[in-house]
Order: sequence, then C-alpha cells, then structure tokens
Amino acid sequence: MPETSIDIIAAVLFAVALVHTFSAKQFQRLAHRFPQHAGLFHLVGEVEVVFGFWAIMLVLSMALLVGGGEALAYAESRNYTEPLFVFVVMVIAGSRPILQTVLRTVAAAARVLPLPTPLASAWLGLAVVPLLGSLITEPAAMTIAALMLAPQVFRSDVPERVKYLALGVLFVNVSIGCTLTSYAAPPVLMVATTWHWDSMHMLSYFGWKAALAVIVNATLAVIVLRPHLAPQRGWTTGPVSQQRVPLALVIIHLALLAAVVVMAHHPVAFLALFLLFLGFARAYDRHQDTLLIREALLVAFFLAGLVVLGGFQRWWLQPIVAGLEPLALFFGALGLTAITDNAGLTYLGSLISGISDTSKYMLVAGAVAGGGLTVIANAPNPAGVALLRHGFADESVGAGGLLLGALVPTVIATGALLLL
Repeated sequence: MPETSIDIIAAVLFAVALVHTFSAKQFQRLAHRFPQHAGLFHLVGEVEVVFGFWAIMLVLSMALLVGGGEALAYAESRNYTEPLFVFVVMVIAGSRPILQTVLRTVAAAARVLPLPTPLASAWLGLAVVPLLGSLITEPAAMTIAALMLAPQVFRSDVPERVKYLALGVLFVNVSIGCTLTSYAAPPVLMVATTWHWDSMHMLSYFGWKAALAVIVNATLAVIVLRPHLAPQRGWTTGPVSQQRVPLALVIIHLALLAAVVVMAHHPVAFLALFLLFLGFARAYDRHQDTLLIREALLVAFFLAGLVVLGGFQRWWLQPIVAGLEPLALFFGALGLTAITDNAGLTYLGSLISGISDTSKYMLVAGAVAGGGLTVIANAPNPAGVALLRHGFADESVGAGGLLLGALVPTVIATGALLLL
C-alpha cells in the first residue's frame, strides 16, 4: 500500500485518539450509569491508556496493510527513551526518602516566609518546585509537586473550578519553569544541540522571563486558593509516612535520582540504575511507601503511544511550522501544542533549514507557553493527571476544565515570553 495512505490512516487514528482523550471523562460517567460494564468504561476512560491503545491499532493496521514485519520494524524504530525516563523518574522521585526530604525542606522554607504555612507551602509547590525542574528535569518536578499539592489542594471539599485553576497553573509553570537550562525540558532539548543553545542562552533569553511568569501564576493561584487552605480545613504536611528515613538511605536515593537525571539520554544506563534502586527499595521496604509503579507505567504507556502515533504526523505538521512568519509561528506553535506533544513540535522545527533566530525563539516560546493547555501538550502532564485525578469528580480530569483552568496562566506566560 502507498506510504501516503498509511500516513492518512495514522492521521485519522491520531485525530480519533485526540477525540478519545478529550472525552475520557464521559466514559467515567458512563461507568457510574452502567455498573455492569463499569470495568470496561473505566479502562477506556483512563486518559493514560488512550494513545497507547490507538498506537496498537495503528501497528495492527500496518500489519494488515503492509505486513507484520514492516509494522514491527516501524514500532521498533521509534525512540522510547522519554517514556522510559519518565517512568523511572516518577518511581524514584515519588519514593518516601525523596518525597519526605522535599516535604520537610518545603515545610521549613514555608515557616520562614511571611505567610501562613499552608499558603507558603502551596506557593512553593506551584512556583519553586517547577523552577527546580530546570535542574532535576520536568518529570521529577511534576511528580514531586503533584504529590506535595495533592493533600492540600486536590481534595473533595475544594471546588472543582479552583482545582482546575491549580492544575492549569501547575502544568503551565512546569512547562515554562524548566527552561532555565538546556537539558531539563524536552521541547528545548530537541533543539539545543542543533541550534547550539546552551544553558546560558536559555537563561538569558527564556529563563528570567519564565521565572517571572511562574511567580505571577503561583501568586494568583494561591490568592484564589487561600480560603481553601486554612489549617482548620485539614492541611497536612504531605501524603507520605511521617516515620523518619535514615540519612544514609536518603543520600543513596538522592544520588540515584541525580545519576538518572545525568544519564537521561542513555536508557541502558538509567534502567540499570533503576534496577539498583528497586534493590535498595526492596532491601529497606520498611522505609518505603507503595512505589508509583502502576501510575508510572500508565504514563509511560501514554507517552509511548504518542511516540508511535506521532511518527506519522510530520507530513502535515512540518509544512505548517515551516510556512509561518515569526509572530504567527509563536501562536501557531502555542495552538498546535494543545493537540500534539510540544517536544515533537520543536523537533520538527529543528529539521527546517535556514530558519531565522527569531523564528527559533518564537517556535520554542510558543511550544512551552502552551504546555499546560491539554494533557498531551507536555510530556509530564500525564504524570500529573495520574497522580491528581483522584481529587476530581469521577476521578477523572476533564479536557474542558483543564483548558479553562490553564487559560489565565497561559496568557501570563505568553505575555512574559512575547513582550519582555
């Protein structure tokens, strides 16, 4: 079958996956209406399952049309480093020694700030942790921030609109807050080597603007959250056990996390480190809470599906990116990011020969500014959804609610990156 036909089939399946993603919350509601089929509706209503499922449909379609060997060859030709890395980082960063250390550090910092401790802690989770992602990578920042904020903000007694605002701020701040360096954010990483952007370049052109937007977004969110974070409303120090972990074990976990971050582009190395981590976790299981294996696997499945489906979208995406003037490119990238991973979008831009420096900036700025609009806009977003969705009605994050919650922080990020 002609290659163009496969491209069209892949584009159709990609569109179906998008519709499925945006309607996932409806399946969760159907599960309550038809309890005899609740298991099936819960399965297809899992946002993290969507792209993996339709990626399997694509590979099966290819097998029927061009043969199993070619379909398998295509699946094996994709680069799954990012899904694997997100899986490993989620599990390690969500372990009790790491999370308890971060929570205690944040609690100490919150007591220093001239704010009530719950407000200060929420502000640190929405502002400082996303900026810290520039050092520890986006997935680690998302995991830590989500687990920190879950018992404070994403509770059943907090209004849904407030939770969606907090979620939108978290997603946008992680997307732009990790641009202070050249290695932490996937959309930056995709172009850094090709365009010779080092961390000093990122800090000079992106980082300080992003930091200002992050601070403004977090401050506005905390103002809205203030009535719901009073101590009498059940504020806690975190979702982990309060039994103190030995210092030696904390140091080992931090060292393993740092080593995984350093080896982020070498899956053989960071998977070996992950196996070592699992060994330590098993040997000292009395100092561990339940590891986030299930949540991390679902997120990795989602991202792997996006990698497989995204491989056939270049034929329509790249002409759009290549044909836009700088300002139109910014808003085009911002809009396209909502329906495709922003790292894939910037990667396509890196393939354009002769692209101007202004267009380079506009492409990356638009891609990171729109990183909070949808679940698929930025690679760590599915991790945040997996960890926080239990705090929402029907235990599902609605696409419309997320889009509305992310609009204001996205406008602020856009203004900072476009006007400053």
